[in-house]
Amino acid sequence: MENTKLDQAVKQWLQYDKNPKTASMVEELVNEGAVEALKKCFSSRMEFGTAGLRAAMGPGTSCMNDLTIIQTTQGFCHYLEESFDNFKERGVVIGYDARAHPPSGGSSKRFASLAAAVFISRGVPVHLFSDITPTPFVPFTVWHLGLCAGIMVTASHNPKQDNGYKVYWENGAQIVSPHDKGISQAIEGNLEPWPESWSTEEALKSPLLKDPYQDIHTQYFKAIQKHCHHRDINKSSKVKIVHTSVHGVGHTFVQSAFKAFDLHPPYAVEEQKDPDPEFPTVKYPNPEEGEGVLTLSFALAEREGATVVLANDPDADRLAVAEKQESGQWRVFSGNELGALLGWWMFRCWKRQNSDAAAVKNLYMLSSTVSSKILRAIALKEGFHFEETLTGFKWMGNRAKDLLDQGKTVLFAFEEAIGYMCSSSVLDKDGVSAAAIAGEMISYLATKSSSLSQQVTSIYEEYGYHISKNSYFICHDQDVIRSLFERLRNYSGQKDSYPTECGRFAISAVRDLTTGYDSNQPSNKAVLPTSRSSQMITFSFSNGGVATMRTSGTEPKIKYYTELCAAPGNSNVTHLKKELDDLVDAIVENFFEPEKNKLQPKPE
Repeated sequence: MENTKLDQAVKQWLQYDKNPKTASMVEELVNEGAVEALKKCFSSRMEFGTAGLRAAMGPGTSCMNDLTIIQTTQGFCHYLEESFDNFKERGVVIGYDARAHPPSGGSSKRFASLAAAVFISRGVPVHLFSDITPTPFVPFTVWHLGLCAGIMVTASHNPKQDNGYKVYWENGAQIVSPHDKGISQAIEGNLEPWPESWSTEEALKSPLLKDPYQDIHTQYFKAIQKHCHHRDINKSSKVKIVHTSVHGVGHTFVQSAFKAFDLHPPYAVEEQKDPDPEFPTVKYPNPEEGEGVLTLSFALAEREGATVVLANDPDADRLAVAEKQESGQWRVFSGNELGALLGWWMFRCWKRQNSDAAAVKNLYMLSSTVSSKILRAIALKEGFHFEETLTGFKWMGNRAKDLLDQGKTVLFAFEEAIGYMCSSSVLDKDGVSAAAIAGEMISYLATKSSSLSQQVTSIYEEYGYHISKNSYFICHDQDVIRSLFERLRNYSGQKDSYPTECGRFAISAVRDLTTGYDSNQPSNKAVLPTSRSSQMITFSFSNGGVATMRTSGTEPKIKYYTELCAAPGNSNVTHLKKELDDLVDAIVENFFEPEKNKLQPKPE
């Protein structure tokens, strides 16, 4: 970045920014002549993608702060004005979590009120929650009130200094392309704050501002009750469950969800139940990291004699589950195992209510391409439809909406990153409804003297074992990542000559969603949407193994997802696990080449 360009960016910033904290941070850097630090703040604007924005809170165009929130919202507002004739009748909803960054004066609540001020300055009705809410409440509100769009200010399970701006379209699902491009261009065209964009106090007094909190709270817990099928069992259940919201927003909402299902309230982890933007008891507020985040939950469970732990991430859209084994050890279920359990349970409950044999033909379940294929196996045997989408709930939410519009029933969707959609009134992952539904499933299994662990085994015995192993390598060098994937595309020196084997394992098919190649399709053209901006190749093996290698949109990682799908009846688990371990070793050695490419393994 040339210094003249940097000077211009800084000058414009100081002209526009009315937040005294971020403005003085930038002035200090200018006075100190801290060019490198200024470059870091101003070298690029946060990229607005289909997941919206996600970055650290702080000064400058590359961070989340008052000014970048105003600029983003002005662009989004402009794009919505162009997209909807009735935008000023319908309006938007805005929700937020409890994140805050005192040094820069940024917080989710502050960002949400600035976004509200922008819309109100243009005469647009805004439904701004008066208090923190789980992320799924925003898509629910879009659907329930028939709004044009929704915004959730959250960075989910990211480190504490981060924040984010997540966007939903009128269909209640996250935006997909080309909306992100259109919004991005509109942001660039609306960088100068509009006269009233900073006027949060006036906006909060405007008759255009409504608080949907009470109404949505009531309607949401009413809506999820259609998934409660065993009220009597729930009322009399003796199962003890611990819940942690990991210093996020989940506590009161999961308590209410359990109440809606007549389940006994879960024991809350006292040190983690109240929202705290410092996340003091955990290194990363991500329940996917497993045991480290759950240490306090296990201790509480031991004290209370509880056998199951439920954990939400800080914005309560994801759910982790652990169960105490007979050995006294705790088993943390993988996202794929939980997907199998919840998928089995949702189908079982549906079947009890639908005796008409033909109805199953109208039934759908979805999962992402990197998630377990267990739903496919259940669908084959039970006669319903299973579909795969690209990675991320934006794809599953939009596909679910298409199917619902065609009069189909979408019963369940999941991704291996502990995201579950158990109710079609939220077209996104929802850790609140999933927690209550899991609570009911656990209570039901207890009446059959069974546990989650035993039930996972029963599912695999009936539909075939699906054993998965997912991990990643860290790589900060984009050129290394590019050449690693290009080598796989030109394996024998020719273009589109992918490997035909990996060590001792024969490859039966290849799908490359970066280039759009799929050897399984008659024309070699992939059916799923392709994207040049990210790397993603899937190999199918003759032994029933599937492996996907892909880059992460938000982190410097090359991820791999592997699964061995065995036919029902092949239940030699030790042998299957050994086969998968050998396959993963071969992929790492032959395709990743970590030594040659200087890749760092996932930290233990």
